[in-house]
Parts: sequence; structure tokens; C-alpha cells
Amino acid sequence: MLRVAGVQDSWWEVLPESARQLSAELARIDAYLDDERFIAPWRAVFAERLGRPSVPVETLLRLLYLKHRYQLGYETLCREVADSLSWRRFCRIPLTAPVPHPTTLIELVRRGGPQTSEQLNAALLGKLVEDKLLRCRKLRIDTTVIEADIDHPTDADLLEHGVRKLGRPVRRIKAAGAARRTRFRDRSRSAGRRLKEISRTLRRRTGQALGEIDRLTGEVAAIAAATLRDVAAVEHNARRALRGRPSGRLAHLVGELTETVAGTRRLLEQTALRLAGTRKIPDRLVSLADPDARPIRKGKPQHPTQFGYTALVAEAENGFVADHQVHRGNPADAPQLVPSVERVTALVGRVPGTVVADRGFGTAANDRALAELGVGRIGLQWNGTPGKARREYERSRPFRRMRSWRVGIEARISHLKRSFGFRRTRLRRLSGAQIWAGLGILAYNLHRMAVLSR
Repeated sequence: MLRVAGVQDSWWEVLPESARQLSAELARIDAYLDDERFIAPWRAVFAERLGRPSVPVETLLRLLYLKHRYQLGYETLCREVADSLSWRRFCRIPLTAPVPHPTTLIELVRRGGPQTSEQLNAALLGKLVEDKLLRCRKLRIDTTVIEADIDHPTDADLLEHGVRKLGRPVRRIKAAGAARRTRFRDRSRSAGRRLKEISRTLRRRTGQALGEIDRLTGEVAAIAAATLRDVAAVEHNARRALRGRPSGRLAHLVGELTETVAGTRRLLEQTALRLAGTRKIPDRLVSLADPDARPIRKGKPQHPTQFGYTALVAEAENGFVADHQVHRGNPADAPQLVPSVERVTALVGRVPGTVVADRGFGTAANDRALAELGVGRIGLQWNGTPGKARREYERSRPFRRMRSWRVGIEARISHLKRSFGFRRTRLRRLSGAQIWAGLGILAYNLHRMAVLSR
């Protein structure tokens, strides 16, 4: 059941003024969030009258701001709010009431989904436009990588994880009373021993290390294949038991097992290709825990390959992020430019006067499309060898000034990664990355509003 506001607490009046006063930043954000448009996205998530009362939406919004503003875990967030009078008052939690439990906040964020964070960002940007804080006369656009919350993947490590992960639902299915007499051997220890041998082999730094690693990887693949053969019988008998005795928990376990089997089979195919000499495998699976994550190469010397998602960021002239998108894999930059400018145009009601981006967005088709939209100054540096006229234009003073301004978005992205959790998503799958990025952008824009409103 939806609860918009909590119970008013008269005990705050007992405290001295210095203890009740919020900092300038929190006071501005507290007043800015007092708007029905930030409550509306949650009305579709909760029933108006049925169910257990939720955490008040005004409390939830402020807790999420503090979490992403200071990059706190849910447990640390709840502990810090409980220990701080200022943060407790900002979150509108009475002195006599407990702080919401961390698991409750996690469930509410997941229940809201990426559409809720998208609607919250749209509400905030609309309010900034109304208050004339966001004008978007100039726009600079770039893409970056949001890393998934996974370890650096190797074929042997992924297969060993698959062997371990297959054993968990099998044990739970047997404990639930299905496929009890079906033979299953847990080979996780055998796979783990091979993985330790690979670690010892890597330390030798000899010419024979690569061949030894390939041999051990093949042994892990054989262990995974034998485990899949056992699991196939368990899955078949569990489905038979599910037909005779419907069970929500058993159906969930069988579904989890089926998904893990499909992922492990895909890892076996990838490993076979790699051992056969194929190094480039399209749409490669790099995690069973986060199957939407993909390897992404952006040409950075310190991070040649990253694993996660690609995010587009469009920044206005006064630092607000006017548009962002999170995608699976590494789609081309150029096709994303015009849709982003169109979304910003629909937001502010007019076309940006200046649009700049790096070489990944620079094509003649994008120049023509932006000119047709009405963009007056286009600062896209084209790929390849430019002709004489284009070379003279790119050497002109106006273009060089636009190019110098474009570089500033690298600092903005670095700021988002350092201070607002944009470096690595702690929520898995594409929907989780979209929620994480959306809440981080929401916290950043609120903080930027507080800075500019001084």
C-alpha cells in the first residue's frame, strides 16, 4: 500500500535549533523534492489501499539521494541515518521510529525498476526547465563504460563457477522432495583444484605456461560437461514431479536450473572455440551472475577491455546531465547522437544552438541531420582523412573553441564515476545497470541544482 508521507513527530521541537538545522545543500534538496511529480512514478508501483504500508515515498527518495551522493551501501546508509540527527530529519524519519531495514530498501528499488528511475529523472529535468536552471543552449555528448559487478573473466574460472552454480539448485530440488533418487555428483572440488593449478602455472612465467593452461582449461571443460549430463537427468525428473505436484518454490528452482544449464552450455561452446584458436567470439558471455554484461573495448591503454555496459551522457552548458542511456554491449556511437539531441529538444522545447561530440559521433550524415534539426554550431570531428574544405573548417577558430569545450565532458564523466557510483553498477543485468545509472544521475542533478542555487 502506498504511503506518501510519514507520521509527523513533535519530538523535534524539543531539540535545540542547532541540532534541527539542515545543511544548506540538504535544505535546498529537501525543498526541491516536495513536489507531486516525484511521487507520481511510485503510484503505479504500489496499490492505493491493498497490502502492507510501504516506506513513505518522501523518505525513500531522500534515502536514495544520500546513498548515491555519498556512495554508501544499504546497511551503511541505514546505520549512518540512524546515527545522525541531521540525516534523520532530512529523510523525515521520526526520532521514535526505526530506520527502514536495508533489505526493504533493496526490494523497493528492484520493484520500482528502470522505468521508475527514468520517470524520476524526467520529473527532475522538467522542474529544472521550468525554473530556468536548465536551458541546454549548448550540448556535449560522449559515451563511457559502466563496469558490471564481476571479476575479470577467464574460460576456466567461468566454467568452474558454472559447476558450482549447477550444484546449488540441484541440492535444493532434492531437498524439496523431487528427483531424490537421481544420481548427481558434485564436481566443484575437482574443478576448483584445476583452477588452483592454473594459478600456480601462471606464476612460472615460462614458455610452456600457455600450453599447460589450455590443457587444464580443457579438463575443467570436461568436468563441466560431465556435470551437465548428470543435471539433465535431475532436471527431467524434477519436471515430472512438478507436473504431479505443482509447487511455486520447486518451479522457481527448476527455472533457475534451466537458466544455469543454458549459460554453462554456452560457456562450453565458447571454450571449445577458444581452445581451437578462435580469439574473437561475438556476443561473448562473461558472467553467469550477470549474463547481460559484455566485453567492451574503448581503446584506453590502462583498461584495454572492460566488462559491463555502455552509457551515453549528454551534458548541458551549466553541468546538468540532460540525457543518458544505458545499452548492452558496445553499440556504435554515431547512431545515438541525433536521438539524444531530439530527446533534449523535446525536454526544453527548443533545439540546442551548439552540439559537440568526439570522432565516434562524427559523420557527414550526423552533420546534415543536426543542421536539419536547426542546430547552428556543429562541432563533430570526422573520422578518416578530411578534404580540403573540411580541413579548413576544423582548423577555424570557432571549431577549435567548440572542440576545446567538448573535452570538458571527460571531466564530468570522471566526476560521475568518482562521486556518484558511475564507475561500477552494483545491480546486475541490464535493468539493474539502468536503475543504478538513473539513480546516480538523479543524485548528481539534485546536487548540481543545490550548487547553482547558492
